[in-house]
Amino acid sequence: RILKLHFNKHYLTSVEPLDLEEFLMSQLRSGDSALMQELGDFPDDDLKVEQVEKECRTVRHSVPKDGLELDPHVRDCVKITVRIFRTLRVSPTLAGLSDDSGRTLTSSDFNLRSLTPDKRVEGLLAFSSHEELDRFNQEARQGNRHPELFALYPPADEEDAVELRPIPDCPKEHTGDRILIRCQTMKFEIEIEPLFATMALYDLKEKKKISEDFHFDLNSEQLKNFLKPHTPHIDPSTQAKSAIFSVTYPSPDIYLVIKVEKVLQQGEIGECADPYMTLRECDSGKLEKLRVQAETFCQRLGRYRMPFAWATVNIMDVISTAAIDRDVTDSDSLKGGVSLCAQLPRRNSERYNTIDDQFCNVSAFKPATITINTIFKQEGDRLSDEDLLKFLSEIKKTSNQRRVKTIPGSIKLDMSPVHETPLGSLSTELIPLIPVSEKNQSRAIKEVLEFPSSEVYVPHNVYRNLLYVYPQRLNFVNRLTSARNITIKIQFMSGEDPTCSLPVIFGKSSGPEFLQAVYTPVTYHNKSPDFYEEVKMALPARLTERHHLLFTFYQISCQQKQNQSGSCETLIGYSWLPMVNNDRLQTGQFCLPIILDRLPVNYSLHTPEKLPPQNPPVKWMESHKGLFNLEVQAVSSVHTQDNHLERFFTLCHALEGGATFPLRVREEKIQENKLEHELKLSIISLSSSRLEPLVLFLHLVLDKLFTLIMQPMVIAGQTANLAQIAFESVVSIVNSLHNSQELIRDQQGRNSLLATYLYWVFRLPDPPRDMQNNWSFLCVHGPVRYSTMGRATASAVGSMLLQSRIRSSSNPDIPAPPASADDAEVKNILSAKVQRLSQYFFFVRRLFFTTVCVFSLLQQFHEELALQMVVSTGVCRENAYKYAWFFFELLVKSMAQHVSHLDKHSVPRRNHFSDRFKDDITTIVSVVTAEIGTILVKQQKTVSKTFYFHSKCVSMPTLISMRLEFLRILCSHEHYLNLSLFFSSPASAPASPCPSISSQSSSSCSFQEQQRILGLFELSQEFKQKHYLTGLLLTELSAALDMESEGYVQRKAINAIYSLLCSHDLDHRCIKPEVRAKVAALYLSLVGIIIDSTNYLDFTGIYTYTQTGVPEDDLENVPPINQSVAMAIAGNPFNTLGRNVLQGKSVATLAADTSRHLLVCFLWVMKNADRSLIQRWTIEMPSSLLNKLLELLTICVSCFEYGGKQSGDKVSTQALQKSQQAKLQLEEALLRGMGARGEMMKRVGGMDRTIGQRENLRWRKDLTQWRQTNDRQDKTKAELDQEALISGNLATETNLIVLDLLETIVQAVPLAECKDSMVGGVLKVLLHSLTCNQSTTFLSHTFSTLRALVVKFGDLLFEEEAEQCADLCQKVLQYCSSPVDENRSQACATLYLIMRYSYSNASNFSRVKMQVTMSLASLVGKSSDFQEEYLRCSLRTILAYAEEDTEMQNTQLPSQVDELLRNLNSILSDTVKMREFQEDPEMLMDLMYRIAKGYQTSPDLRLTWLQNMAEKHNNRKCYTESAMCLVHAAALVAEYLSMLEDHKYLPVGSVTFQNISPNVLEESAVSDDILSPDEDGVCSGRYFTESGLVGLLEQAAELFSNGGLYEAVNEVYKIIIPALEAHRDFRKLASTHEKLQRAFDNIIQKGHKRMFGTYFRVGFYGAKFGDLDEREFIYKEPAITHLPEISHRLENFYIQCFGDALVMIKDSTPVDRKQLNPSKAYIQITYVEPFFDDYEMKDRLTNFEKNFNLRRFMYTTPFTKSGRPRGELYEQYKRKTILTTMHAFPYVKTRINVIQKEEFDLTPIEVAIEDMQKKTRELAVATHREQPDAKMLQMLLQGSVGATVNQGPLEVAQVFLNEIPADPKLFRHHNKLRLCFKEFIMRCGEAVEKNKHLITLDQKEYQQELKKNYNRLRESLRPMLERKIPELYKPIIRPRLEKRDSFKRLSFRRAQEENS
Repeated sequence: RILKLHFNKHYLTSVEPLDLEEFLMSQLRSGDSALMQELGDFPDDDLKVEQVEKECRTVRHSVPKDGLELDPHVRDCVKITVRIFRTLRVSPTLAGLSDDSGRTLTSSDFNLRSLTPDKRVEGLLAFSSHEELDRFNQEARQGNRHPELFALYPPADEEDAVELRPIPDCPKEHTGDRILIRCQTMKFEIEIEPLFATMALYDLKEKKKISEDFHFDLNSEQLKNFLKPHTPHIDPSTQAKSAIFSVTYPSPDIYLVIKVEKVLQQGEIGECADPYMTLRECDSGKLEKLRVQAETFCQRLGRYRMPFAWATVNIMDVISTAAIDRDVTDSDSLKGGVSLCAQLPRRNSERYNTIDDQFCNVSAFKPATITINTIFKQEGDRLSDEDLLKFLSEIKKTSNQRRVKTIPGSIKLDMSPVHETPLGSLSTELIPLIPVSEKNQSRAIKEVLEFPSSEVYVPHNVYRNLLYVYPQRLNFVNRLTSARNITIKIQFMSGEDPTCSLPVIFGKSSGPEFLQAVYTPVTYHNKSPDFYEEVKMALPARLTERHHLLFTFYQISCQQKQNQSGSCETLIGYSWLPMVNNDRLQTGQFCLPIILDRLPVNYSLHTPEKLPPQNPPVKWMESHKGLFNLEVQAVSSVHTQDNHLERFFTLCHALEGGATFPLRVREEKIQENKLEHELKLSIISLSSSRLEPLVLFLHLVLDKLFTLIMQPMVIAGQTANLAQIAFESVVSIVNSLHNSQELIRDQQGRNSLLATYLYWVFRLPDPPRDMQNNWSFLCVHGPVRYSTMGRATASAVGSMLLQSRIRSSSNPDIPAPPASADDAEVKNILSAKVQRLSQYFFFVRRLFFTTVCVFSLLQQFHEELALQMVVSTGVCRENAYKYAWFFFELLVKSMAQHVSHLDKHSVPRRNHFSDRFKDDITTIVSVVTAEIGTILVKQQKTVSKTFYFHSKCVSMPTLISMRLEFLRILCSHEHYLNLSLFFSSPASAPASPCPSISSQSSSSCSFQEQQRILGLFELSQEFKQKHYLTGLLLTELSAALDMESEGYVQRKAINAIYSLLCSHDLDHRCIKPEVRAKVAALYLSLVGIIIDSTNYLDFTGIYTYTQTGVPEDDLENVPPINQSVAMAIAGNPFNTLGRNVLQGKSVATLAADTSRHLLVCFLWVMKNADRSLIQRWTIEMPSSLLNKLLELLTICVSCFEYGGKQSGDKVSTQALQKSQQAKLQLEEALLRGMGARGEMMKRVGGMDRTIGQRENLRWRKDLTQWRQTNDRQDKTKAELDQEALISGNLATETNLIVLDLLETIVQAVPLAECKDSMVGGVLKVLLHSLTCNQSTTFLSHTFSTLRALVVKFGDLLFEEEAEQCADLCQKVLQYCSSPVDENRSQACATLYLIMRYSYSNASNFSRVKMQVTMSLASLVGKSSDFQEEYLRCSLRTILAYAEEDTEMQNTQLPSQVDELLRNLNSILSDTVKMREFQEDPEMLMDLMYRIAKGYQTSPDLRLTWLQNMAEKHNNRKCYTESAMCLVHAAALVAEYLSMLEDHKYLPVGSVTFQNISPNVLEESAVSDDILSPDEDGVCSGRYFTESGLVGLLEQAAELFSNGGLYEAVNEVYKIIIPALEAHRDFRKLASTHEKLQRAFDNIIQKGHKRMFGTYFRVGFYGAKFGDLDEREFIYKEPAITHLPEISHRLENFYIQCFGDALVMIKDSTPVDRKQLNPSKAYIQITYVEPFFDDYEMKDRLTNFEKNFNLRRFMYTTPFTKSGRPRGELYEQYKRKTILTTMHAFPYVKTRINVIQKEEFDLTPIEVAIEDMQKKTRELAVATHREQPDAKMLQMLLQGSVGATVNQGPLEVAQVFLNEIPADPKLFRHHNKLRLCFKEFIMRCGEAVEKNKHLITLDQKEYQQELKKNYNRLRESLRPMLERKIPELYKPIIRPRLEKRDSFKRLSFRRAQEENS
């Protein structure tokens, strides 16, 4: 009813839940179902008490010595520190992971295996019927499956998981980060006497000493013997040289200070230190004298010390340096003491902000050795701690130490972090620590007590009672005596007799452990010395008024006088300090007067300041003036040092007996009749205590208060009930602790101190002692048991618990509120916006969880506590319910103890608690419900009206969120399944109408069978009534999914369901399949909700990775743009998208991880639900619902796809430590008794804790930190491998569940109904699953299902689903190339079966062959990880199937298969070479071209390969070649379109394209074996249409434009425009002409600046090149590519192939093959230029025309007859080589092989003619440019007419024109050269004149020089130019044209070209 009150108002339809107890009992009595009886009852062994020993770090507890009678307070303090915990553990009822060690992992096979001969799939054709085939496949699928799906799934977030109480840490002694400092050496320049050292830590930032002193010495045995008279024996503990320091609050200014002392001797400190600064070991004579002197002083003054030196080091500098580049090992991260975070303040506290982050990890640094070389001399007037801190501050500020002398020497220390306590360690009380050393170590290690720089809020957990005395200053300045060498003898006295000195003072180094007296060091000749001594004492457990500190002041005579033979001590006076004052330990600062001569009697009973007058009078120094300053501090778990706490404890113990009245409390006396009043006042004032002492004594305070709550008492004959005021005090303390910013809270907002107390420390109060002094406790309870509790106990919740009773039967005086109060309060809650919920959520969590779990109670305490909660009022009531978790935990724990000791066989379950107590609990629940409303309403009133209006607008999501949080906690109950009556859910399809439960639901049972089955998958009223909790949760989920844009509400709802199902899956009670079916049936309506929410799901962001085995540019890998696109990409075969748009409603898409949670819930239900029930459901569902279901399965496949390993193999230090700490905390919590979860962890841990050795891994928090977002932490390789394995297992299991459901659908729907869309829909889901990464196991079963589909529905698939058949062929062929044998084997069998069953229909078979061939083409053309050798192996396997198929041997199938396989094999041959030359783009394009050429008879495939080539070129930015590929493709399409359609506007064929390139003619379809385009399956692609043709050409035009070939753009559009005009597509015509205009504009604007390709001849020589040997190619490179660039590129590539065997030939001379090394590979690269005959130049006018359709190229090679390449002018020859290529550039390739080579040589004079013609042309061009370039012109003139030009024009003329040649054959050359010079000199003159108009004023002299040089050159050439050869001017009788070599050669070339 409480639940109904919450959930039925305002929003949900009212549903009356069943009476659980009544229904349960009736079912059990009926005995109809043994299973129901087994599951419906509750276990009778819920509780088990286990004893937990309190952790003790020492070999024995630190307790007072035996034999002492302790006062009650000390006794309680000791008892609480040695208390044994008894944990109450709940028997495991939730989750145990089953033992999987015997099961073999088969889910994920991701490893490559060695290639072995493929086996055939057994019994491929051996099935007699379809049913037998289905049965065989199903049995195979069900074998070796993971029973628990959620064991493979990442764990839920903590805040959304099934609610479990976090177990607080066990109380233990506080330690900070521990540092071990080992003293190795302390060396000075000389060694003459024993030295003693003390070390301690100081925090300069806090200006405080933060550790006690550690005393050590490193003296040799010889030096120790000097002191033998004063040290009769030496205890081993005092010989320690190592100390463990603890640092709770790291600071950058923590200094280790070492103070060195020596034995007192005569002289100032400086005098005593002088030998150490001046002498060396070589001064043996002086040293020996000093040693003798030192030995004398030691024997006489050995018990006295004097300051000597000191040194310091900043240990944080050392730690930070040692922590740099720290490589944390696994062992380091697993070790570690108490976590620092447990003691540090909360993050938002002021103290926390002062902590420097870089020093927060003191425990993680490498061991370091510290050498201190600067040792300071002590200054006698600067000895105090204040002086020391000032000096440290100066050191920090400046590197130089001002005016302080140093002593030469060094101190060497080793420093390391302490993770585990070393062997042989001693506690600060000198008790041996665990582990104890087996051997007696001579050197112990001491723990040094820390004095934290700030408060540490950890209750006392060990008995510790230490006193530290610090003498500070003595002032004898005004004393008229000679007292100068002053020491103080300090003693702890138990009386006034000298024998009462107690041996409680801790000794120093090399002496006894405990001393009766200690002397302070002496400052020589100082009347007012400062002291730095720390005297540590062990306080007696029982202090009396006689205990005091006695201080005796002496003057020490350093030098023995002649007449003095007695003691060296001269008494000055005494002082003392009583230890207790009014029963309180005295601590703090004191200034004591000094008494002279003698101590009066009974002096210890008074303080020195208040000593009463004595007779005879006492003589005081300086008239009773305070002269001696000291400080006393205590570190005690006994003495509270807080007035409020001391008063409370004193009055409490007075009640326990032994007290006499009047009772003295401090300075007041309390009469017996005032005791109750004073006690009440002390209880009230408890919350006023300071926080630190309150926390330190928290356990004792709460114990006492709970005793007062439970036990009424009689004082002076009157009954005193302190329960109410004690309860109020508890509430106040709880409130104070929660409100403190300094205290930490757990993840649920609970104060950690209180949680720890409740779980570990709390026990029911002790029974009262016997009555004493007329008052006693009224004890009415039975024997007391002490126990703690792991988690809430569990039992059935009776009907009484569900009734909201307002009146308390425990206290009839409580008025009952009006009946409508709850309604009003709840209405207020529902109508208001909830603000600041976080601080109350932990309260809500605990409230109802514990309410349901309550079932037992110890008679008095819990009843009284419940009563106090009910009757509380005002602020107490508000705070009690604000922190109700604490009081409910208290109730539950005491109730649990009660139940654990009941005789359960004699006491029925319903009678564990009295009806009165049940009434009280019901009242509390009702009151608390109203209190929540009150709290929330109070908050709401503080909000402004504007915001209040806004909050009302959005209140519904918040309320749903609250309800979901409440329900999640409620459903976390261990017996949730029983409470939901899951055992009464229909686990299988009902054969008859279901039995009615109530009259309301009986009408639904009369529906038809179809409606009844479908009704199971809907959220009906009957379901909500019967399964109340589940119905509430699913209703909230459905409501949340329908909300707009409220993602956090939807996430919370889905996570609640997800966590619940996870707990069921791991519940050991649900192992049996029939039980799982029952549980799954409870959630069948969830399936309907999920199917309806398909459109909300987002699976696109789950993973981003490249799929293995899938082509990279497949559509499946394209990043999705929106949900519709994503669904289409995923293969959504169903027309169910866009529902949101149709409904006109904007629905928020769920986040990817939330969608994943929802889908895994769906899969879990489908996995565990009864198969027959699912079958009946699929039979009855309409086709629209079936399509939705198949769509959902498609999403599931995508969502749970295997994501591969994440990158990274190194773990960062912090990430590793964080994960390991989380692991340790989690395991500790689970193993300590968190019920079933603990059992689960124990089972897992006990079975095998070694990571990676168990194959069936599950997600566990100690194994991995699962994060799907981008904030993942670095992981080791082992972790990544393990994650990959678990993820693979999950992917396999989820996909197998989908496959099971698909098989169920196929088998369930009758054959007649499935021919329409069902088979196609199922096939699409299967094909989509093949697209994703899958495991071998899943693929094996998928291929079996596909084969079953082919066998059963072959004709339907081949005829109706042709497009999907093509996809099927591609996917299967893809797996035929898999490196995994099993995958390959299954794929081969499937592909052969497809061929076999398609053979019955000729068209089907031809289509399949075509699809297989095209699939292979696509596979080898695009897939980056395609492996040819495996595909060859598969082809052989398919051939073997064909040969072994006896039924088909008489048909043509084997030969047809053989022919197909041979064709596929030929494609593979070229593919292999493509693999080898992936890095050589030219070779790769050659191979792709060859493959495309091989598909000349298959236009579809040729087109595909041409497009592949275009894409490759485009990627390399070779736009022209890419465009040419598309032009060829368009020509191919035009050829086939001309066969199909006769339209004048279409191109006739490829001949139309020859204006673009003559190469296109190779696309002509003139071969005999060309397929007819109307044949089925040929030219069926989308490009073989008019629009496809236009599209290809438009792409080509765009690429030509990108490549700068704008003239070609015009030619392309000449073909497009007629088609556009015919279709009257004026819009496109407009854009086309616009593009043409841009192209022409570019031609005009860029003009001669356009750059085209650069060409090189590349020759390959050597057998290593294989087919390329002795072949030459012309390579086209980008414009302005230099020879070194292409040379470097080719060299880099081929050097990877051949290594050192590659040789680059540097020149262009002809290669002589005989001179080459056959074991080498040679490459020759030469720059070539396009070559044109003269007649060609008439047509090639523009720069474009000179760079387009190029087939001939030329390069020149200079040589001389002597063999040298260069020589003098008269011997310089030149060879011209002209190369002709097979195709014209640009082409579909960037290199074309050379098919013809011509060479001719030029004589020296011909070389000269060519050079002069070139110079003349250059001058002419430079002179006649429209915008002349002065610099270019002057540069050319300088090279032409300059006076100093070597081999310039003048020298050329002098060599060749000076004389007429004797050989008549040279006459014409001579004359031609003469004419060239005439034109040259003319051009020079024009250039000089042109330059005259271009120069500036400052170049006039330069112009005159040019003119002068020109005139000189002209005059020099004049005689030679005017000399003619007479023979040339004779009349020509018979022309001899044939002798003109150039014509002859030209004719030859043209004839050759025509012939070719």
